[in-house]
Amino acid sequence: QAQVTESGGGLVQPGGSLRLSCAASGGGSTIYVMAWYRQAPGKSSRELVASVTSGGSTTYADSVKGRFTISMDNAKDTVYLQMNNLIPDDTGVYYCNVPRSREQLTIPTRNWGPGTQVTVSS
Repeated sequence: QAQVTESGGGLVQPGGSLRLSCAASGGGSTIYVMAWYRQAPGKSSRELVASVTSGGSTTYADSVKGRFTISMDNAKDTVYLQMNNLIPDDTGVYYCNVPRSREQLTIPTRNWGPGTQVTVSS
């Protein structure tokens, strides 16, 4: 069964860093793009945080530009999110998925995993 598994969240003080990882498995086809999303406390929807293609092209939400870096290990079907200079507004549950395409980043092709909690607080 095609699925994704996230890890790496935790509690960090403002200004701190975390590195999230996500492995996709069971899909049976080549992955060309992966993305990270987050759901803030009290919000019902997930917002797109960043995406990366197998060729290395990236996109970022304006709120994380210059602080977050997304990367992908094509051989492992794994995507990473390096988060630096974290702020309280970065708090939320972070999910990854395999979007339908780089033009359709909000359309996932895998069942959502449990996500990983990131809490930024002093």
